[in-house]
Amino acid sequence: MKNIIEVKNIKTIFDDRVVHNGLNLNIKEGDIYGLLGPSGCGKTTLLREMVMLEKIQSGSIKIFGNELSNIKHEKAQELRRKWGVLFQAGALFSSLSIKENIALPLVEYTNLSQDMINEIVEFKVSIVGLKANDINLYPSQISGGMKKKAALARSLAMDPKLLFLDEPTSGLDPISAREFDRLILKLRDMLGLSIVMVSHDLQSIYDTLDRVAIIDNKKIVYEGNLENIHSVDSKFIQTFFAKI
Repeated sequence: MKNIIEVKNIKTIFDDRVVHNGLNLNIKEGDIYGLLGPSGCGKTTLLREMVMLEKIQSGSIKIFGNELSNIKHEKAQELRRKWGVLFQAGALFSSLSIKENIALPLVEYTNLSQDMINEIVEFKVSIVGLKANDINLYPSQISGGMKKKAALARSLAMDPKLLFLDEPTSGLDPISAREFDRLILKLRDMLGLSIVMVSHDLQSIYDTLDRVAIIDNKKIVYEGNLENIHSVDSKFIQTFFAKI
């Protein structure tokens, strides 16, 4: 499988605090790839740099062969339409119904008719496991698990081939979290997705991830599958994975 994302020598500094000091990793097409590490190590910051919400200070990130550090505005907009993002808290607009939230990217970025948009929304709602009559509710009227599914449906609205998930099972009870894991695996296979996921959920990590990059002490201390994780000389790894 070819690389869909290539990160080379990324350095990130906020004021005088070094967050990343030369990160290197490669994410292959079709992988569910995890960004792991202790709190404050810069997992979400790296994710934000990948989706162009944070400017790259030094180094290189290529996605679909496009270098992000010097990308032109028009190309950046085109690239953003090729991926979906599920933020940790869902980031649904509270003043919009579930249907309006999911339809928003289609309204903003396409010239599709309202009937076509409605059909797409209904399909996305069905594949994430929401009921058809849920779409007229507002975020304040639904559970945490339903919010995650609605936000996931919105992230899939433009038929992306790449999905970024920031702590997708955070705030969910164990049953809902495992249901969400199964949904991610199903959607990867159904839609041919590549997925990049930040997670602290150990069960989710083992159930869903093909490969991981572990950030510790500003570097990647391990990249690969989970089979050899215990052989790595890292205090975080030995502590975090001690239960397995």
